[in-house]
Amino acid sequence: MRQKLRVAAYAICVRDGQILLARSPAPDGTPEWVVPGGGMEHGEDPYDTVRREVEEETGYRIEVTGLLGVNSSRHVFREGLGRAVDHHAVRLVYEGRIIGGELRNEVGGSTDLAAWQDLDAVPGLVRVGMVDIALRLWRERPPTGRLAEVLEDAE
Repeated sequence: MRQKLRVAAYAICVRDGQILLARSPAPDGTPEWVVPGGGMEHGEDPYDTVRREVEEETGYRIEVTGLLGVNSSRHVFREGLGRAVDHHAVRLVYEGRIIGGELRNEVGGSTDLAAWQDLDAVPGLVRVGMVDIALRLWRERPPTGRLAEVLEDAE
């Protein structure tokens, strides 16, 4: 079985009771909300990754104000008709503060819309599980950087 590791960094940016989210199409094409962020490039520091990804997906430059935690998940998938792949995802979740830029949508990337959403409205949004994990890390701020119970299907 082939093994695959993916490391990604995400930012929770909250101000005035709203959270900054981006929208991305699910594999079936359904639009779903995601936390701004994404995969590290080879040789890139996660701190630089989160700042780059937030700017690419939302137009905003951020100051990283803290590391909220780390989420890890492991799933086995089949690649088409091929063999199984043991996929391990490690996600670093930072807190960020907007320091510049203008809200805009990403062009030619993995997302198509960036928007501020009311925190109270998040449960009613079509979203990936990582939104809930990141919000829990932001709200609970566990000293270990790890949530007591891990939510499934975070991607």
